[in-house]
Amino acid sequence: MNQKFLLVVLIYFVCSCGGSSSDNADEVKADVGLVINGFKFSSANNANLYDDLILDIAGNTIIGRTAGNIPVNDLVASFTHSGDSITVNGVEQSDGETANDFSSLVEYKVSKANGVSKIYSVDLTKFTGLPIINISTDGNMPILSKEDYITGTVTVDGGRGFEDLDSTIMKIRGRGNSTWDLHPKKPYQMKLDSKEEFLDMPKQKKWIFLAEYSDKSLLRNTIAFELGHLSSLDWTPKSEFAEIYVNGEYSGTYNVSEKVEEKSSRVDIGDDGFLLEKDTDQHGRVDPDDVYFNTNAYQGENLILIKSPDIERIDENDFAFEQDSRFIYIKEYINNFENVLFGENFADPVNGYASFIDIDSFIDWFLINEIAKNVDALGYSSIYFTHIPGEKIKMGPIWDFDLGFGRNSHYFNAGPVGWHVRYHAWINRLLDDSAFASLVEERFNSHYLANKQYILDKIDEKAELLRWAQQENFNQWRILGVPVWPDNNEDYELFNNYHDAVASMKRWYEERMNWIEGNIGSI
Repeated sequence: MNQKFLLVVLIYFVCSCGGSSSDNADEVKADVGLVINGFKFSSANNANLYDDLILDIAGNTIIGRTAGNIPVNDLVASFTHSGDSITVNGVEQSDGETANDFSSLVEYKVSKANGVSKIYSVDLTKFTGLPIINISTDGNMPILSKEDYITGTVTVDGGRGFEDLDSTIMKIRGRGNSTWDLHPKKPYQMKLDSKEEFLDMPKQKKWIFLAEYSDKSLLRNTIAFELGHLSSLDWTPKSEFAEIYVNGEYSGTYNVSEKVEEKSSRVDIGDDGFLLEKDTDQHGRVDPDDVYFNTNAYQGENLILIKSPDIERIDENDFAFEQDSRFIYIKEYINNFENVLFGENFADPVNGYASFIDIDSFIDWFLINEIAKNVDALGYSSIYFTHIPGEKIKMGPIWDFDLGFGRNSHYFNAGPVGWHVRYHAWINRLLDDSAFASLVEERFNSHYLANKQYILDKIDEKAELLRWAQQENFNQWRILGVPVWPDNNEDYELFNNYHDAVASMKRWYEERMNWIEGNIGSI
């Protein structure tokens, strides 16, 4: 009897608990209706808004973005909800009255009198989500020259991802060749009054603003830099995308980059080293104060510009620099290298080219440029290399890929098949040595081919980062569906939208990697 009694008591207890659970379930179910069902920033309550900004509600997240570069640190929200109160960090919020700083995520807590609550996260993107750089020149002077700086100030609104920079004295000028002469969206070089971190890149004075005008993916230089960061090259520029305003006018989305220059935090060649640029013999592009020499070890001369050290030249008719011991040394060293490279015993492991060059840097420089089928790397410009006395010649840093990765040009067929940079005079001769060719093949297969998916993922990642920036950029510069130098209507896709431009670049890169994989063994 006692056992039956206990069993009855136990059943009653379980049933009673079940009833309580049902009651609780009804209470929780009622609280499911605790919602914010409308959220906006009204132009009537926010002086910087021309129109109401209505945000979207998805689950517990409220999202939106401002249409322009307006302050978001003191916005008044209007909202409707089903609770008894709504707070931010414990502070009661009044519809259409209470201001908050929306530069970071803001949590709105909707509560009922019984203590039940629900939290919504308000995610307001300022403009495109990229950092915003405001350049102001003295007297609002336009930037019209590549040679002459004009002075002014710069500020950086880093948004959520970068440190801000308060108003800082700077000077700015144009830069580039065809990108400056032919395109309305101009590239710039800026020099700060003192060394500063810029978009969280290491402290320095000079910064480059790459306009990426004709690159409808906006990604070619950035993806080339990604390949550089994967390589054995001593240094590859860091860069970050940003929105640029000049004297209050929107200039578009730029790729802000470190400058290729001799500095301990950049091209570190010490006090005695040389930063050199190998070019074709294009004297029309030599500035009056440039110091250079020609090499003539093979048919067709090369122009070697001495970027560093700074060897003084008064004007284009002053050749006193030719008596400078540093000039004499580097001219002799590079010519000796070429004499050996194009000599009969060039492949001798002791006395041949290997005694002059860092082979790994030559291989990585070649493969990155060949993968991109980079126009300029064949011998036109921006072919940088370094030499420190007592050490070997090193290729790099890489630079200037806006005509790479399938961009058409008047120089060559931009399709993904066929060699291009392998016909660069130095590389072409090095590949005559089967040992060098074998090292190239092994490096491509074990490293660059192995990282193919990584680069494809990077393209997607960067394109997603620019999902709003590209819209604003191409609203400002209406080039989608329009030929832009060096486009050719007959053999270049003009792309009516950004997605197609990125997809084409990815497709080209995959086809290029597949072609090289199938042909690297016979290079």
